[in-house]
Amino acid sequence: RSAKVLMSAGSSEEDLDDIIDEICNDSSFTKTPPKLKSNSVSLTPERNSVVVQAHGKRCCPVYLGGSLSPSGIGTNISKRTCDQLRCTACDFRVSLFNDYVWDQSCDYLFFRNNMPELSKLRAKMIKKKGARAYACQCSWRSIDELTDLQTEQQLRWVC
Repeated sequence: RSAKVLMSAGSSEEDLDDIIDEICNDSSFTKTPPKLKSNSVSLTPERNSVVVQAHGKRCCPVYLGGSLSPSGIGTNISKRTCDQLRCTACDFRVSLFNDYVWDQSCDYLFFRNNMPELSKLRAKMIKKKGARAYACQCSWRSIDELTDLQTEQQLRWVC
């Protein structure tokens, strides 16, 4: 093959086509695309965003916001609230609940004992249009408007 690759100036286009065909037909160059493994029958839009995030797409900066703020991968230009938050303190996925805020009586033990069971969490959720309640097992926030996560120093959440 190396003799064909080192072509002389007088080689015709047919030789070039033969080399390209040989490379394309070589079994060591053909690769099958990797298949996505999923536990579910079909992927929901939320699952698709997880796949995108797994391939290196992360929010920068990370925004929190109310239910009226669009969610997805946030940037300085496209200010979207992150929907793939994880807490580095408790290593738990941050759950978000649109149109709710947390009651002021919420405490660490409430979240530690009840996350992520929505039926138990509802006991301390208050309906509020346009707000969004965020929580992991060790931290919680109620947000009304778009907020940069860096302003919330005590939260250890990452995209």
